[in-house]
Amino acid sequence: MRKLECFAHLSGEDRSALFRLIANGRDYPAQADILREGEPADGILIVLKGFACRNQFRQTGARQITAYLVPGDHCHLEADLVSRMDHTVSALSACRIARIPADALRAATRQHPTLRKALRRSDRVDEATLREWIVNIGCRSAIERIAHLFCELHLRLSSVGLTTGMTCDLPLTQSEIAVTVGLSNVHVNRSLQALRRQRLIALSGKRLTILDWTRLTDLAEFNPAYLNLGQIGQIGHDI
Repeated sequence: MRKLECFAHLSGEDRSALFRLIANGRDYPAQADILREGEPADGILIVLKGFACRNQFRQTGARQITAYLVPGDHCHLEADLVSRMDHTVSALSACRIARIPADALRAATRQHPTLRKALRRSDRVDEATLREWIVNIGCRSAIERIAHLFCELHLRLSSVGLTTGMTCDLPLTQSEIAVTVGLSNVHVNRSLQALRRQRLIALSGKRLTILDWTRLTDLAEFNPAYLNLGQIGQIGHDI
């Protein structure tokens, strides 16, 4: 709910309609596939709890994570336009996922156009985020890529109330970070050590603490405009 309200003001009726759509969520354990490549793309997925990702696999087993999904994120708004999944959606932590059939979503958004507007704006942010990830891999150094990813994830989690000060859960392994930013595990390890030495971040028990937001964003050349979070991008991040 908080995620969509970043993109449009939802009335009480809009909220009630959304709650009805997501009432029957399903739980998935960490590392479970929620929807696999090649399976029918029937309806929209909304993350209610946990941390998930979109990823693709080569026949060799090589993997690329192409998006992270945090609570409030959705995917496959236009699922009725494609017959089968072209990627896999996986749970990185224990997740609760609402799966909304395309017909039910169409009916709800027809009656509640503001809800559709919010979902479409969220889709546009997803597209902008993917473009930023391409720039991240193509134009930044190893340490800058990881710094940029951490800035983005912290702001996205902050926008849905899942940070405590400058600390947030980050249920990612070094291998998962590696296949997100196009680095080897060795380069990720070295970059994390460098970020710690410079006292920019602390990582403990899958919890990320940003120690110096200004210096970390300067290092990454992080501009949160693509996330379209408005004032949320500034709140609590001027420490």
